[in-house]
Amino acid sequence: MERELDRFLDNPLVASMAYVSVAVLALIVVLYLFELVTSYSCWEEIKKGNLAVAMATGGKMLGICNIFRFAIAADQSIYECIGWAAFGCAILLAAYILFEFVTPVFRIDHEIEKDNRAVGLIAMVISVALSYVIGATIN
Repeated sequence: MERELDRFLDNPLVASMAYVSVAVLALIVVLYLFELVTSYSCWEEIKKGNLAVAMATGGKMLGICNIFRFAIAADQSIYECIGWAAFGCAILLAAYILFEFVTPVFRIDHEIEKDNRAVGLIAMVISVALSYVIGATIN
């Protein structure tokens, strides 16, 4: 059965759809996990027009997808891709939590919820920048 699946995934169109489907599903799951660790509801704040939350959430989305890009580019099996991407997304999530704790001057989540766009922009840049570092470790 596994050999048949491997042969099926050898088709470039099927492989592309498999990778995209897994990445989209992972994006939804990881964004949900980020939603659990933030003090605000991302989608409710975005619906209200909170640009800081939109920037921070967009940075998370870019970061997650960039990690998947590196995992896919490593040209391994889809299973290894999922494993590396899950590992990378866990590191990104941990880095976000750490970022909140190592900023003693103010609370990141609170400032983003108040639509502090400077903090939202920094959160976005940190997510994207870290995704490149995390992605570089994927082989």
